[in-house]
Parts: sequence; C-alpha cells; structure tokens
Amino acid sequence: MESCVVSPLYAAIDLGSNSFHMWIVREVAGSVHTLAKIKRKVRLAAGLNSQNELSQEAMQRGWECLSLFAERLQDIPAERIRIVGTAALRTAVNADDFLSRATAILNHPIDIIPGEEEARIIYQGVAHTSGGLGKRLVVDIGGASTEVIIGEGFEARALTSLKIGCVTWLEGYFKDRHLTTENFSAAIQAAKEAIAPIVEPYRDLSWDHCVGASGTVQALQEIMVAQGMDELITLSKLKRLQRQAMQYERLEDLDIEGLTLERALVFPSGLSILIALFETLEIQTMTLAGGALREGMVYDMMSRQMRHDDVRTRTLSSLQYRFQIDAEHAATVAETAMTLLDDCQPLWQTDAQTRSLLHACAMLHEIGTGIGFKQSGDHAAYLIQHLDLPGFTRAQKHLLGEMLRRYRDNLTSLPEQHALPAANAVRILRLLRLAVILCHRRDSQHQPPARLSVDDSQLTLELPQSWLAANPLTDAELHQEAHRQTDLGWPLHISQTS
Repeated sequence: MESCVVSPLYAAIDLGSNSFHMWIVREVAGSVHTLAKIKRKVRLAAGLNSQNELSQEAMQRGWECLSLFAERLQDIPAERIRIVGTAALRTAVNADDFLSRATAILNHPIDIIPGEEEARIIYQGVAHTSGGLGKRLVVDIGGASTEVIIGEGFEARALTSLKIGCVTWLEGYFKDRHLTTENFSAAIQAAKEAIAPIVEPYRDLSWDHCVGASGTVQALQEIMVAQGMDELITLSKLKRLQRQAMQYERLEDLDIEGLTLERALVFPSGLSILIALFETLEIQTMTLAGGALREGMVYDMMSRQMRHDDVRTRTLSSLQYRFQIDAEHAATVAETAMTLLDDCQPLWQTDAQTRSLLHACAMLHEIGTGIGFKQSGDHAAYLIQHLDLPGFTRAQKHLLGEMLRRYRDNLTSLPEQHALPAANAVRILRLLRLAVILCHRRDSQHQPPARLSVDDSQLTLELPQSWLAANPLTDAELHQEAHRQTDLGWPLHISQTS
C-alpha cells in the first residue's frame, strides 16, 4: 500500500494587545487543517501607562505565555514559523525590554509589524477564508488598534490602522467599570473622532459588502444567534445590545444571553467602537469573516497555489478530495439542480446566494456515504456543521448540513435557519432531492429530458411517457417523492408528456 505523504507544519503566533494566540496547521488537499490553537488572555495593552511604558507585570504575563508556546515550536522549521507583535508592542517605548527576553524564550525572531502591514495581512486572512464577490470592507477591532481595509479579491486597495481598541477604550472610557450613558457616549464619540479622517476616502472607494474579523464581532454574532436573531450585524441590533448592557450597573454584573465571561470585560468598549464605525461609515450590514491576522500569516507562508479566485470553489474541491466524493457525479447533480432552478425563473426570482448554496449542496451531497450509507444524511450534516468551510458563514454551514441531512429518503421540514429566507431554503431542498433522483444512473449521458414548471408553490415535473416506461425505478421514486413533498405542503406533480 502506498504511504500517505504528510504535509509540513506551519505556526503563526500573534502577540496581540489583548491576547496572545498560537495557531499550528498543515495544508491538506488545498485546505488548511488546524492541529493546535492556544490562546492566553495577556492584556498587554492594559499594562501601558501614560508614558506608554509596559509594566513589569504585563511583560511577565507575556513571557509566561510564550514559555508555553515555545514547547510546540521546537519541531517546526524556522521558515514555517512567523511571529508578529501588533499595536501594544508598536506603542510601548520599552518594547525592546520585552522582546529581548521573548525572543530568547521562543528561539525565533519576533516581527513588530507596522499598522498598515497588519491591515494587509488581516485582509489576506479574510480573502482566503471568506466568500463574497466584489469589493469588501474589512474591520478588525483589536485590543489597541482597529484595522479598516477595502479590497477586492486578494488585493487590498486601502489600508488603515486606527489607534482605537477594545482594551485601550476599556481603560479610557470604562475605567470605573460603570455602564452608563455618559461612558458609552464618550467612548462612541472618541471613536468617531479617530475614524473621521478616513470617512471621505473610504466612501469614495465604496464597497459591496462588509465583514468583521475580530473577537468583538464574533462575540456579537454569538449573542445574536443565542437570542434568536440572524447572523447579520446591523446598527439597530448593536443599539439593542447596548440597551441590554446598560440594564446592568457595572461591567462585572453583565449577564447578557450568549456573552461569554471571557469577552464580557471588553464587550462594552468593543461595542462602542463598532457602533461608531457603523454610524460614521454608514455601514448597513456586517458578517463575520472566516479568518484574520493569523490566517493571513499562514497563507502568506504557504504556496501561491492556495490562492483561488473563488474561496468556496476551493473549499468544495478540497472536501471532495478528502472524502473521496465522486466529483463527476456531483457536478452532474449540480448541473441538473441548476437547470431545474432556471426552469422556475422568473417566478422564483432567486438570488445569487440561493444559487450558490444549491450548487454547494449538490457538490457535497454524498459526503456522508463514506462513513455509512444507511445514515449518510446524518453523517453529512455532522461533517458539514463541524468542519472548517472557508467561504461559508456559520449560518450557511448550518443550512448546508440540514439540507444534506434530508437529501434523500425521509423528508422532514427544515428547522429554523438564518442563511436564507425560509421560502428559498425550502425551494433548494426540493430541487436538490429531485436532482439526486433524476441523476441516479450516475451517467451524464443518460440524463432524462425533464422540465420543471412552477405555479406559486406547485411544482410540475414533466417527463416523456416513453422515458418513464423505460425507467420504472425512477418513475416509482419520483412519484414517491411527489407524495412526500405534497404531504409537507409543498405540492409536486409528475406529468407524462407524449
């Protein structure tokens, strides 16, 4: 038996102003596999005094953390390790005192990167892990700086690092730990003043969609999902969360559903900065990015082959390879599903996101069969919902999993989801199931001449009578499917044409 070639390890260490992170990965079939993630809340920026000197206590916290990281770096070649320091170390006048000992602990050089370089790397991390076409506005709120970038594809067009962060704003505007109107207003206004110089050039450049790449945005999304909201961040939701926070008198009392204890301390300051960004730049909606600084560091070290114009396509291809999916058959199912969807236009007026998710479902529908055929749908749902899927948001992953749980045999209603309007989610499930049945011969040369029409929620699938007579199994499966969909209130009729 041929032995499997194990790909090399890469390590990225981010000495952030709030936390130190270490990420160890390897490349597998065009995707990045996480092997270790270690994070310690060092709060380096909180150790800066009015003269921008790092306290001995803050430096000691950092050294103790790096002593843990050092053990995991011993067996990784130096050229596959990158360690960067960000805003707090850029600001500290005694950064060299910290770095001399830190370098000795890690036995590897540490690069204190300028703000624009941090923004560039963050953008690469977003570009390699997040879907969406057109120009994107990227926001990353760190402990002592906030990076704001506009780019398209893998190219950044505007890079800015602002001296505002959730730790420094905590110390500056919530130092008394009170959650008052005055503290929030002062924090928001100060952030707006820092953002003001970039407003006009950024509006002139414009953008098509906005993504947030920070722990603050992740925490906000977790809160919204826990409270039954969808994953899109809007100004009205931010204001709602501000009102929830202000129901508590002090930071230590915060008990908002979905907010973890780890994020609670810097939550109000990060929320203030994000409100200021939304109001000043007139951001309509924001989603969570799939990666940021550490991901950008790793992709910078890896081969340029990891660059793909469509991150989702790279993800689908990687999963097909890893789980030995029949890619040719999956493409036939996808083509059939998209043809059926086209038959339903213009009545359904399907958007690009719906089309993209239908295509992804078809390309991955057999991912669970490698574990077991009998419960392949359940296996597929588990895999999709637990794997890293660069290019897909958490809500989209959830919907993909629930679609694949139901791609054949027993049909049940979809659970609540926030990736698509409910009607569109039902539509792509119906079309996916029909496409799988129509392609059961697994040969693109023997596709039935099917045509689908729609009248409100009623679907009619037309097939030649002679073809149905020559393919009695498919005929039986289609009529069974018609009963299943109709019983759920999704009427489906199989029509024979002469």
